Amino acid sequence: MAALKLPILLHFFSLLFFSISAVDFVFNGFNSTDLFLYGNATVESPVLALTNQTSFSIGRALYPSKIPTKNSNSSTVFPFSTSFIFAMAPFKDLLPGHGFVFIFVPATGITGTASAQNLGFLNFTLNGNPNNHVFGIEFDVFANPEFNDPDDNHVGINLNSLTSNFTGVAGFWSDGGSFSSFRLNSGGNYQVWVDYSDFEMNVTMAPAGMKKPRRPLINASLNLSEIFLDEMYVGFTSATGQLVQGHNILAWSFSNTNFSLSESLVTIGLPSFFLPKDPFTESKWFIAAVTVGGFLVLCFIVGTLGILIADHRRRARARAEMEDWEFEYWPHRITYQEIESATKGFAEENVIGIGGNGKVHKGVLAGGGLEVAVKRISHENDGMREFISEITSIGRLKHRNLVSLRGWCKKEKGNFLLVYDYMENGSLDKWIFNCDETNMLSYDDRIRILKNVASGVLYLHEGWESKVLHRDIKASNVLLDKDMNGRLGDFGLARVHSHAQVASTTRVVGTMGYIAPELVRSGRVSAQSDVFSFGVLILEVMCGKRPIEEGKPLLLDWVQQLVVEGELTAALDGRLRKKGGWNEEEMKRVLHLGLLCAHVNPNARPTMRQIVKILEGKVELDANESINAYLVQRLKSPRMWYDSSADFGHTLHHPTFEDFLRSSSTSLSWSASTIAFR
Repeated sequence: MAALKLPILLHFFSLLFFSISAVDFVFNGFNSTDLFLYGNATVESPVLALTNQTSFSIGRALYPSKIPTKNSNSSTVFPFSTSFIFAMAPFKDLLPGHGFVFIFVPATGITGTASAQNLGFLNFTLNGNPNNHVFGIEFDVFANPEFNDPDDNHVGINLNSLTSNFTGVAGFWSDGGSFSSFRLNSGGNYQVWVDYSDFEMNVTMAPAGMKKPRRPLINASLNLSEIFLDEMYVGFTSATGQLVQGHNILAWSFSNTNFSLSESLVTIGLPSFFLPKDPFTESKWFIAAVTVGGFLVLCFIVGTLGILIADHRRRARARAEMEDWEFEYWPHRITYQEIESATKGFAEENVIGIGGNGKVHKGVLAGGGLEVAVKRISHENDGMREFISEITSIGRLKHRNLVSLRGWCKKEKGNFLLVYDYMENGSLDKWIFNCDETNMLSYDDRIRILKNVASGVLYLHEGWESKVLHRDIKASNVLLDKDMNGRLGDFGLARVHSHAQVASTTRVVGTMGYIAPELVRSGRVSAQSDVFSFGVLILEVMCGKRPIEEGKPLLLDWVQQLVVEGELTAALDGRLRKKGGWNEEEMKRVLHLGLLCAHVNPNARPTMRQIVKILEGKVELDANESINAYLVQRLKSPRMWYDSSADFGHTLHHPTFEDFLRSSSTSLSWSASTIAFR
């Protein structure tokens, strides 16, 4: 008899624990007190609106209590079932995007997330981190090659990453075995069922009001024990970018005890989010006008048929004359007539800048009112080389901190045109050197823009299928959008290489003051050459001084000497020092980072991934006393330049300004060990 008491007691405590862990709720419409809301999320009774018409915004809503998700003793993940009804609502005259994610997260808030293609789920630096402990099911209407998206209308299961582990085209399987797809952002109401039990997850969806299909859209074998903590928050997150649409949740149920609770959702009488039809198009007058117009059009068909045939032959001849590289990038091609019309015939009043190979005009494309910047490239000098370089590099890249290429045109007689997104606030150098104290960039703005550029360069080096070397990173090539976010542009000198390829060149290109010394000596361009340029950019932005100014010490020399004298604070732009509101410890860390990036020895420079972590404060620079002692010793002796790089040999000589022009380096250097990563 006593032997039976222990199993019964264990069973009792098991039931007791499970009852304590039980969570069941149903929302057929929402009130503002039902959820925690963050970012742009609002409750417009009875609808939870995650986003509105605001671009580059995030909206997140979470159930206000943590959900027990795992048995802390056995690491067993509790089964759960959830169902919700959503509608992605397009806005009139706006391009729709990006999507939303059903999420489990360990904490509240939207820290560590980003908008646009990041869906308010994660950001670039946290993406793929196993310590995130985030789970999501994304409903994505943007095909982003950065995250290996299969198309622009898919569902995906994401584990600690924006790259989905399992995906499926949005749609449902009928009982007869046929598959029906639909557009996630059509404005229609759709119901989703998510069931997880015994290491198996099923994601099923169908139009709202339809019976749950027997066959799920995604069936995945999945162990969430490494993802889930003992307790998690559950809810939804969404984002807009340059593409904007509404992301709405109409009803939601969740249970870890009752898998049939989804049947309690009300699927009739729901709000409609379809764009309203123009009533004029349904009137009798409109139908009559269309009929008469159709007859008139028919009368002209015969007369215009010859013109159309002639035009078709002309286009065929044009395609026949296209070079091989043009076919690969054909989708980006824009007619000369469209660009000429957008810039009002390349009017002088529309000139917004002058580059090394031609003028840049502001324009407005017909059919959508999109503002663009059009760069005209002369056929003289290296115009053709720059034109092809920009198309083959930036033409296929897509990142929030790179200027997007909209299209291109190659006209006869060597007239080349490149069309970019218009950056409302111009180039970074204007905001550093051509403004007074009242409208200059603040300290926080400068730090944020440096982080933006670092993120963009990291994407070029590591985030794409090939490695892209920019080779001309400088303040005038960093453009600022309407929100004063930095975007790296001007890829006229860029080169694309495989990640395993060692790049080399016989042409030393770039801008004096930003060119890495090893590039001048050996002609060997590398990712570390870009790092050198970025280091100079850091010093330029933080100090408010150009790398080379007539009659003044070189910027690198000047900052290094301030380090030796213990006066590094004096390197900060004097206008910022006067204004205040800056963090001295962070400022010194960033300036030390700039010096380390511009180290004469490329092997001593950090990678862009390390740079991003340092700027985010996740890795510290160890600037110990040995650096000061070393540099003081160098300054007391005759100014000499010692270089121990393998391809240059061991040399010791007095530097001259001609040496600088040949090397674009500095007369001071220090060993890699004096500034190191912890």
